[in-house]
Amino acid sequence: MKHYSLEDLNELPSRHRAHFINSCTGYKSANLLGTVSKDGLTNVAIFSSVIHLGSNPPLLGFILRPTSVARNTYDNLKKTGIFTVNHVNTDVVRAAHQTSAKYDGELSEFDEVDLHTEFLDDFKAPYVQESKIKLGCAYTNEYYIEENKCLFIIGAIKHIYLDDGIQQKDGWLDLEAAKTVSINGLDGYALPQFIERLSYAKPEKDIKEIPKDGA
Repeated sequence: MKHYSLEDLNELPSRHRAHFINSCTGYKSANLLGTVSKDGLTNVAIFSSVIHLGSNPPLLGFILRPTSVARNTYDNLKKTGIFTVNHVNTDVVRAAHQTSAKYDGELSEFDEVDLHTEFLDDFKAPYVQESKIKLGCAYTNEYYIEENKCLFIIGAIKHIYLDDGIQQKDGWLDLEAAKTVSINGLDGYALPQFIERLSYAKPEKDIKEIPKDGA
């Protein structure tokens, strides 16, 4: 088995190290965050750090890199208080990846990468029309991470929209049916394959397979 010490990691070329460390923790979520400026200019950017924080109340979080340079997503959600989270699916992988390019602040990534805005139920932040699972969120808090100068942003989920055929009888979402992709490292995209659903684990009780539809 190959072994890298911290000293070994520090001696790697920067891009090699970035690819390595970004891959070693496993697959990450792939989401497009949609925002709008006070002047009505829409913005969309791909994020691989969106995570579940809690179900009651429904909360999520994501990491924002240091704001020492312009961050349109951060500026917009701070000023408007809202943003959307949209699953990346197999149909829009390349367009989603292209949103990571550093476009001029006066341009909308939606237009530049040929994704389409969708406004639902008077929510002012744009959803990604092509996404099959989309969440409307309100900014609630942020925490500064001293170790790497990043921000951990917390959002409250206010709206969830799903295409038909994704949600099962017990509420569980079949992400395979949604063709939701994940991110491997910085630039690898993968389509996870469903294996099985398992019963709630309890001490001294056998785990059983439960139906995929939750019935």
